[in-house]
Amino acid sequence: MSDTRLTFKEMCARFDVTPRTLRYYEYIELLQPDREGRSRFFGSREVARMTLIMRGRKFGIKLEDIRQWLLIYEHEGTQAQMQAFIEMADRQYEELTEQRAQLDTAMQELKELRDETVELLEKSA
Repeated sequence: MSDTRLTFKEMCARFDVTPRTLRYYEYIELLQPDREGRSRFFGSREVARMTLIMRGRKFGIKLEDIRQWLLIYEHEGTQAQMQAFIEMADRQYEELTEQRAQLDTAMQELKELRDETVELLEKSA
């Protein structure tokens, strides 16, 4: 990645997040932009971290788990981070599978109730 730095506004636009979200990620120390006066600049490290954060959020991974994952990389390296990611992904996959089953059940029940209501309406007409 180039040494180009993004402004706060550019970072929000690039990742399609609100300023509040970006400030929050900075507040909880997921991101550490360079500061020049009141301005913030995001270098390649922060862009890479934000890419990983957004990917984790897309899969429903909790911010605290993402934080731990990023810390592992900084302190223990790539191998430890990859192992931690596998464990995190396995847990999230199980959770999403359970949510999917619950959603499938709810959808089927809703369809059955709808169909029964249609039948009752047709019989009374």
